[in-house]
Amino acid sequence: MSAKSLDPNRAGVNWASDEIVEEWSRNQARRDKVIGPATEMMLDLADLRTGYRVLDVAAGTGGQTLLAALRVGPTGYVLATDSSSRMLQVAADTAQKSGLTNVEIRVMDAEKLELDPDSFDAVICRTALMLFSNPPKALRGMRRAMKPGAKVSALVFSTVEKNPYQGIPLAIVRRLGGTVSPQFSLSEPGVLEEAFRGGGFLEITIHAVSFRRHFSSVAEAIQSLRDAIFIRDAKANLGDAERKLPWAEIERELTTLHAGRLRVARRDAHRSRDQVK
Repeated sequence: MSAKSLDPNRAGVNWASDEIVEEWSRNQARRDKVIGPATEMMLDLADLRTGYRVLDVAAGTGGQTLLAALRVGPTGYVLATDSSSRMLQVAADTAQKSGLTNVEIRVMDAEKLELDPDSFDAVICRTALMLFSNPPKALRGMRRAMKPGAKVSALVFSTVEKNPYQGIPLAIVRRLGGTVSPQFSLSEPGVLEEAFRGGGFLEITIHAVSFRRHFSSVAEAIQSLRDAIFIRDAKANLGDAERKLPWAEIERELTTLHAGRLRVARRDAHRSRDQVK
């Protein structure tokens, strides 16, 4: 998941760096598991069928690329594009190890898709559209590449409130003067629809899908956040002292959230026992 067209004022992550590629690859399995249900919905909404030609924009290391390739079968074809050649090579290597021969990779800017018009039966874009500096421009390029009647299906994050694992630490870092993360740039009501309309789409449907991150403790969640690319990037412009400050507050907020959810879970468990009786 990367794109040369990311706004450097909003996201300074160098997706082509060895460090980022290694980290993104290392966390591929965990990431695919966490957003697995959402990814399956994205592919369902793209209406992938046997023999289809699929364009995967900002494919990154290709977790969703491989799933799409399996759906369209050996007579189908998936083109994975990304600005990071290293990311794409990971996707290509994984496809080869999985015995998939219907995947091609191509280095390409998401906002400058140089593809034949009317050449794809479906377009997918997983957790990347909100990171582009100009989502409507990227969507216009996708639309040009789509055959008449084809569908584009994109997965983006909802509001900060509905994503506390990322929302809480990013809000705290922002209060300290950190960089505003683009993670939630398409989350407010009407913004995503407007981006698609700007891309030339008339029939737009928004579906919500929930997923949960599972940690054995708040400490494990904090460690995961310390390794998170977007948290590190949001703190990049802070001084050394300020970079250390957020973690105590983040831990307090997550502990409160965790305790609240435990109370809800216990209350639901009591209700279940009552129903059994």
